[in-house]
Amino acid sequence: MSAELISILVLVVVFVIATTRSINMGALAFAAAFGVGELVADLDADGIFAGFPGDLFVVLVGVTYLFAIARANGTTDWLVHASIRLVRGRIALIPWVMFALTGALTAIGAVSPAAVAIVAPIALSFAARYGISPLLMGALVVHGAQAGGFSPISIYGSIVNGVVERENLPGNELVLFLASLVVNLIIAAIVFVLFGGLQLKGRDLDTGSGGSDKDTTDGAPTADASGLTAPRIATLAALAALVVAVLVLDLDAGLCAITLAVILSAFWPDTSRKAVGEVAWPTVLLICGVLTYVGVLEEMGTIEYAGNAVGDIGVPLLAAVLLCYIAAVISAFASSVGIMGALIPLAVPFLAQGEIGAVGMIAALAVSATVVDVSPFSTNGALVLAAAPDVDRERFFRQLMVYGGIVVAVVPAAVWLVLVVPGFG
Repeated sequence: MSAELISILVLVVVFVIATTRSINMGALAFAAAFGVGELVADLDADGIFAGFPGDLFVVLVGVTYLFAIARANGTTDWLVHASIRLVRGRIALIPWVMFALTGALTAIGAVSPAAVAIVAPIALSFAARYGISPLLMGALVVHGAQAGGFSPISIYGSIVNGVVERENLPGNELVLFLASLVVNLIIAAIVFVLFGGLQLKGRDLDTGSGGSDKDTTDGAPTADASGLTAPRIATLAALAALVVAVLVLDLDAGLCAITLAVILSAFWPDTSRKAVGEVAWPTVLLICGVLTYVGVLEEMGTIEYAGNAVGDIGVPLLAAVLLCYIAAVISAFASSVGIMGALIPLAVPFLAQGEIGAVGMIAALAVSATVVDVSPFSTNGALVLAAAPDVDRERFFRQLMVYGGIVVAVVPAAVWLVLVVPGFG
């Protein structure tokens, strides 16, 4: 058996054990990375740790630390009620406000995880307060980010269009953008209907969960959400600074968030003392462990092996749908940008035959590789999981994993059928 097949089987075993024995999958994945890396791939410790997602670790810790402080001093309460006032108390509109906000941020150039890191904690805090499904709210935040993710001036759009130009393939920036926008909008609408969105109609600040600005949590009154105290003003300034630093100055979201959290803690240690304990450490372990193992797979060539095996298939339409599925499956555990950059060149040989429309194929690959970012193993899904307050995290993790699996199973085939089979481009 080849080393690549062994590494894939080990990944399957990790999933099975984590599911049946309730062991943190990240811890299992670290052990698997050590075993496969040392015994199969002949990697030393440096080679294994090369796949550790240090940037994602800092993002998860920094963002959850900052928003734990915001929850402790009542800033998130204030933001939730400000959102309510924005839509005149109509709770059903809030998930769509979050969808539009993340979409606008990515469309004007924000990296998708940065937009989700900014919006998700506020959105999930609102969901917890008003009894909205966290899966509904989290999914709309992530799909909103992907809806705007392929505008001509966005990060994803610029990368894909650059690869297309470099490979001398025909491209259409508008088709790419609209394909992602429409697919994510349709999925968001389906999620809204299936997970209780319609039941939110008719509910407002007076009739929704909690009833008014004097909401209660576990029977006790919450902090007054209508007042702006000095800690809340400083926290709002910190959140605004985070947005400017990430979107305007192009600084790292995780490092900025943790720096701002430390500054707030220095001035108001009493409200910030418990924030470190509220960082979603099990989620951090889970995500970092799985992505470290994926890094071992990339280092030993397993991902390239799978892509090349599909590229050698002699039936272009079959190869096309398999490439879409490979993009979706791998991207659910790894960098969407990296997958797009690798798989589009792999599609060049059969695109050159003229039997597959290049414009439709590229759009299908791009959508397949990004729509699955609702997976809890992707950066966006991990941020949603980490940001959700007052939830059973294991249950929420399983919900995200199942939902991500459904998206992986359905969407690549759907976009292949709509964009590739007709031969667009």
